[in-house]
Amino acid sequence: MILDNLTQWRQYVALSPRFEKAFDFLDHFDGQTKLGRNEIDGDNVYALVQRYTTKSAEEGKFEAHRKYIDVQYLHTGRETILWAPLSSLTKVIMPYDASGDAALFGHPPAALPLHLGTGQFTILFPEDGHVPGCVWEKPCEVFKVVVKVRVNEAA
Repeated sequence: MILDNLTQWRQYVALSPRFEKAFDFLDHFDGQTKLGRNEIDGDNVYALVQRYTTKSAEEGKFEAHRKYIDVQYLHTGRETILWAPLSSLTKVIMPYDASGDAALFGHPPAALPLHLGTGQFTILFPEDGHVPGCVWEKPCEVFKVVVKVRVNEAA
């Protein structure tokens, strides 16, 4: 898990050959992009543009992915993302579904709250369980982009 400001994105491109395309999209994101899926590099890198109101952490479920790394960027708003290592997520609510690249879990005994504000991003790897879209102090309207970056293995 990584948490930083978008102005620092260039220091992370060495982590994946696909990160440069992902961060270039975010660096040029102007808020006019349509909601939903936006192609960047086919199934290797694509963006999910979202608007929603944050919810209580108790309403959310932990999720984890295998095929994709999430780069979650807040264009506007503020939210908390709960984070926990995948190894601590033992209460399976939905086993891994390859078609949606997700498994869902109940809350572990301990989780770390990540606070994201406008202009910040987090990188969540397959070993990072997370609950996005949670309230930070009070409900807030969020305009967010989640860039899905295929992991570096042959697929």
